[in-house]
Amino acid sequence: MRMNRYLMLCVLVSSLGGLLFGFDTAVISGTEKLLQTVFQLSDFGLGFTVASALIGTILGSLAVGYPADRWGRRPTLILIAILYFVSAVGSGLAWDWYSLVFFRLLGGLGVGGASVVAPMYIAEVTPPQSRGRLVAVVQFNIVLGILLAFLSNYWIARLDLGESEWRWMFGVEAAPALVFWLLLYAIPRSPRWLVSRGRSREALDVLMRLGVAPGEAKLLVRKIEESLESRNIPAWEALLSPRYRRSMLLAITIAAFNQLSGINALMYYAPRIFEMAGAGKDTAFLQAVAVGGTNLIFTMLAMTIIDRFGRRFLMLIGSIGYILSLATTAGTFYWYGAKFDDLGNLIVLVSLLVFIASHAFGQGAVIWVFISEIFPNTVRAYGQALGSFTHWFMCALISWTFPMIASASGGHAFAFYAVMMMLQLLWVLFLMPETKGIPLEEIERPLAGRADVTAR
Repeated sequence: MRMNRYLMLCVLVSSLGGLLFGFDTAVISGTEKLLQTVFQLSDFGLGFTVASALIGTILGSLAVGYPADRWGRRPTLILIAILYFVSAVGSGLAWDWYSLVFFRLLGGLGVGGASVVAPMYIAEVTPPQSRGRLVAVVQFNIVLGILLAFLSNYWIARLDLGESEWRWMFGVEAAPALVFWLLLYAIPRSPRWLVSRGRSREALDVLMRLGVAPGEAKLLVRKIEESLESRNIPAWEALLSPRYRRSMLLAITIAAFNQLSGINALMYYAPRIFEMAGAGKDTAFLQAVAVGGTNLIFTMLAMTIIDRFGRRFLMLIGSIGYILSLATTAGTFYWYGAKFDDLGNLIVLVSLLVFIASHAFGQGAVIWVFISEIFPNTVRAYGQALGSFTHWFMCALISWTFPMIASASGGHAFAFYAVMMMLQLLWVLFLMPETKGIPLEEIERPLAGRADVTAR
């Protein structure tokens, strides 16, 4: 029982990187209209301001593979916590637009790094039969962070702080970032990273503390050592070899589709979207909180069944929900144009709540679990970085272009996202393998060959 508690401590602490990931990405939604006024930004300039953090996520997701491999997962998470803290304080105290963009970019480096290292660390310390729901704790914390950001923005907006309102919205993140930083010293290094550095005895001790029986721990260490024997070239070179081509394509496509759903357009611009649909300022902020709450509830539901029904089942249900909700939202914007009434506002609200539920139940719960599973020990850090880079590159593209597209017609944006989700549904049906319940060391073989991965 004690060892199980220790495992849960490791999962909960490392997944706090996801909570700050969610908070940092969603907090901009409460500030963007005020930032546009304070800094006199065009729609293009506003899109760049929002995307500045995302440029950091792209760089962070690309760069984090090296320190995660070289220094280890835990030290890299500590660096990420420091970036979150500095970004929160700096953004709150920013003295001009350039300093704000700089500190938001630093936060983006943390988000990009956390999206790679947090799920990878949890995948490497958890048993295969519960890996899906434990890695999904990262996603749970992401959506919890999003909800906390929406709630924080709502309450700060109600204080009527004037032009300093946006500073408080950014600055409150410093407190959880400091807690995350301190708690990371209570968890161990990844046992798989320890084996890769020739520290198998330490890895054995960590595995037993995590609840693995001594005999099973020794066998697992041996399997990890065998999986690493083929590592005779640098990891990034190995990743580009034909052997891992299918894994790379799977990571790239699931990450791209995640953002082509338009999920972060909603996360970053939720109050603006609801105001476009006829809601007042306070109502728009409150509806954004409803989005965050729905996200949390359906993420929790997905976590309870992901290891029972598998990754593909969740993706299928989520894809269908995406298509129906996005098509309805697009049609409503086309029908009402700029003249929304209460009924139109309600239809948009309900449709986007169905959309966020579909995302939380499908892509949101699956993406980081799936990417952390499909790469072997030898290239996992760089493979995870590739998937995360694709995710954040597409996120920057979507968030930068949304204000310009939406100013012409909200219907255009949501119609495009609906078409992309039709393509995702085809990808899930015909190309996505199932990975539930399979030890990490055994997933590599069928992906490297022609056979599909099937659950045992």
